[in-house]
Amino acid sequence: MSSKISGRIGVPTLFVFIVLGMLFGSDGVIKIAFDNYEIAEQICSVALIFIMFYGGFGTRWSEARPVAGKSVLLSSVGVVLTAVLTGLFCYFFLNMDFLEGMLIGSVLGSTDAASVFSILRSRKLNLKYGSASMLELESGSNDPFSYMMTIIVLTAMSGTMGVGQIAGMLASQLLFGLLVGAGVAFAASRFLNRYQFYGEGFDTIFIFAVAIISYAFSSLIGGNGYLSTYLTGIILGNQTLKNQKTLVSFFDAFTGLMQILIFFLLGLLAFPSQMPSILLPALAIALFLTFVARPAAVGLLLAPFKTPFRQYLVVSWAGLRGAASIVFAIMAAVSDSYTKNDVFHIVFCVVLFSIILQGSLLPVLAKKCEMIDENADVMKTFTDYTENTQIQFIQLPIGKEHPWVNREIREIRLHPGTLIAVIKRGERVVVPKGNTEILPGDTVILGAEGFSDNREILLKEIRITPEHRWCNKQIREAKFYKNTIIVMVKRGDQVIIPSGDTMILDQDLVVVYSQKLPPEAILS
Repeated sequence: MSSKISGRIGVPTLFVFIVLGMLFGSDGVIKIAFDNYEIAEQICSVALIFIMFYGGFGTRWSEARPVAGKSVLLSSVGVVLTAVLTGLFCYFFLNMDFLEGMLIGSVLGSTDAASVFSILRSRKLNLKYGSASMLELESGSNDPFSYMMTIIVLTAMSGTMGVGQIAGMLASQLLFGLLVGAGVAFAASRFLNRYQFYGEGFDTIFIFAVAIISYAFSSLIGGNGYLSTYLTGIILGNQTLKNQKTLVSFFDAFTGLMQILIFFLLGLLAFPSQMPSILLPALAIALFLTFVARPAAVGLLLAPFKTPFRQYLVVSWAGLRGAASIVFAIMAAVSDSYTKNDVFHIVFCVVLFSIILQGSLLPVLAKKCEMIDENADVMKTFTDYTENTQIQFIQLPIGKEHPWVNREIREIRLHPGTLIAVIKRGERVVVPKGNTEILPGDTVILGAEGFSDNREILLKEIRITPEHRWCNKQIREAKFYKNTIIVMVKRGDQVIIPSGDTMILDQDLVVVYSQKLPPEAILS
């Protein structure tokens, strides 16, 4: 329902879950008394692991490589610049303490990968100049830098570490984060290449566990767990894995669930009655972040690359704030460091502003700036996109009366677009050549380009019983729905490719192809 509603009014779906959380919260209609920031912080931190992992796992590196330099600059230096500019604005114009201003800037420094992915996919934003890949790589990789800045500022506010210790912590976060991420990805890849799972779904469970291990081990030794899990995701996601599309689809759905959980918790933790006092400063921060800090950081970093102005506008506007900012705000709320201002509710309002305004208007701005490339496909930037032609195979038993018996392959006239790929001759496998002779008892394997767009196709198995209207009738005599055909009949161990005079018998398993028909479809 929320997807339908948000689609019609042009607002991202996650906004609905924030509102839903507020309706369930202490100031809402249901009035669930929930203000446990510690539990919320733990839940959201776990959810962010999978959001970060999918940020890497779902990004196709071959598409992102040409813009990787720009993306890395935006996700690292860009986060620092955005945070510093926002912090200075809070200090000079909103009269906040310097470190508190920097804390708000750090919390809001990163952009939201899941929101960016969702908008690019759902609105089919095929952006020019590799902008989609740039935004995906930036939004997927900038959360670790925002997290590090948040931890550094909170540590500075507590006064428990000196400058040297903070620098050492920063170095260990980066070094161990990178080493663990690459190491876990390498070990997981080697394991998957050497070990065959016996059941469906176990590879998904394994990758799920790998994401957790990457985060946990890195955090245990002082590394940045989010950086590790992102790096593990991008390395594994760009290797040839079994069930690649299934894995990406699973994590896409699961991280969507994690996003919903985080945004609902945000709404549940929020107290609308406390917002009037912070509404104006929050709105000022949101406007500054959107129209000054983000554009200034993007412009400064992309200027050396001679970025077209319309690309600069779209990339600047695409700096959506979301789940990571929420998690970091909750971390600040449970920290022992003193904060005079209500950081959580300030971030709440900024995220709301970003989702409603930036998320809704990004497709509009992209069209106005003529940044839509009609010849491109944004789905190519995700690892579940299949760019290679898929070959499908069928087997053709050769009986004594078959017209191909005792003929060389060069003499056989095949249908255009097909070829004989393999010949099975007893226990032998024969790689065919032009002078290869086809013998009785052979099984010929034919290859052809597969049909992948099956959205309007339905294959259905029907077991024939004595009462069925097709029983003991020839196919030409049977009554079918419009646009329906029998493509195969299984009779015991025998497979029959039917013709009009094929008789349908009791206990046959009939495979029927049809277009997906509306309920009012009638018999022909």
